[in-house]
Amino acid sequence: MKALVRPTRQLRGEIQALSSKNYTTRYMLVAGLAEGTSVLRYPAKSEDSDAMRRCLTDLGAVLEEEEGVLRIRGFGRHPRSVAQLDVGNAGAVLRFLMSTAAFCEEVHFVNRYPQSLGKRPHDDLIRALEQMNVRVEHNGGKLPITIRGGRPKGGPITVSGKVSSQYLSSLLFMTPLLEEDSEITVTDDLKSKVVVGQTLEVLEQAGIRVEASDDLMHFRIPGRQQYVPGEYVIQGDYPGSAAILAAAAVTSSDVKVLRLPENSRQGERAVVDVLKAMGAPLTHRDGVVHVRGTGRLTAGEFDGDAFTDGVLAMVAAAVFAEGTSRFYNVENLRYKECDRITDFVNELRKAGADVEEGRSEIIVHGRPQGVEGGVEIDAHYDHRVIMALTIVGLRSEKGLTIRDAQHVAKSYPQFFDHMTALGADITLTED
Repeated sequence: MKALVRPTRQLRGEIQALSSKNYTTRYMLVAGLAEGTSVLRYPAKSEDSDAMRRCLTDLGAVLEEEEGVLRIRGFGRHPRSVAQLDVGNAGAVLRFLMSTAAFCEEVHFVNRYPQSLGKRPHDDLIRALEQMNVRVEHNGGKLPITIRGGRPKGGPITVSGKVSSQYLSSLLFMTPLLEEDSEITVTDDLKSKVVVGQTLEVLEQAGIRVEASDDLMHFRIPGRQQYVPGEYVIQGDYPGSAAILAAAAVTSSDVKVLRLPENSRQGERAVVDVLKAMGAPLTHRDGVVHVRGTGRLTAGEFDGDAFTDGVLAMVAAAVFAEGTSRFYNVENLRYKECDRITDFVNELRKAGADVEEGRSEIIVHGRPQGVEGGVEIDAHYDHRVIMALTIVGLRSEKGLTIRDAQHVAKSYPQFFDHMTALGADITLTED
């Protein structure tokens, strides 16, 4: 599918933020690891959450869903033996379930997206699992991956946090169910610490005890614990909403996004502060972000590690800001659905933006007058790239055509519907 994004001067209206993908997958996992029935209210609907639904069912959980309520009867520490699991293109789901699969004799994770998830590394998690008496067959740290477990052991475990915090989160979900106590030491740096905070929050709500150092580099996890079935309410999703807010900031707008709590532990909540720092007129009260955009923004410097999944949307906004913006400490963007630094920068240049890349930074020389556009660009199978390029298309002179736009459904299936409801001139066509 292609998305033709035409220049759009004004956006008006209000939308309900989608439910958080990150919280949904985490709550679904702890529900699967519990013995008994948990209730999730307002779970996210996306390809990633569907992948977790599918895999938990394959592993023996019983899922029933109606009218925004998902009930999950879990399998505890005894997932059903299954020959293979298909996580689609969902990296977090793969990494979380690689540890869960260690309780099975043998599970093969298939490689259905060789040009996207199939390129992403998982070496650091593999090495950690091997320390735990789990054998792993893999393709240079990449899919396809076969887990041979059955009796994983606790004890001292080291895992690198340099590429992704998802490896650590995966171990934190699994180790409480081991017979032995575990101690996890994070080596190198730890990316996206705020997301680890979300994992710890969910674990605590599920009745799991974890002792964490203040810097989140060392953890002690008692073994022989049990997940307690619970009832969880999923909050609105800041990463997806970041694109809507950025679109409102770069146009003349009067846009409200609802269900975004001010006290959220989602790191991407920081995009509200980033847009404020860039001069976007907005308020954030009672779970509502209200943007009265003028299209005029000023450049700034921002540490992107705090809001990883919102960086591309903010870069797109900075394309139209006065001055030079810098988004630094973002090397982990290279290990997502695509290389979100090189690939995204290349597509922005095609559209007429003045951008540069470093190993761990994106530098944007703003063009308040807009960009030329008039080209067809590649989404690289990446939902965040699609949403960010849509923002750029709104302020282009000739519009942008985005290839493979259907992949926005990975996290935000209603994105184009919501944008058009606000007034964006977007047409979807089959290839």
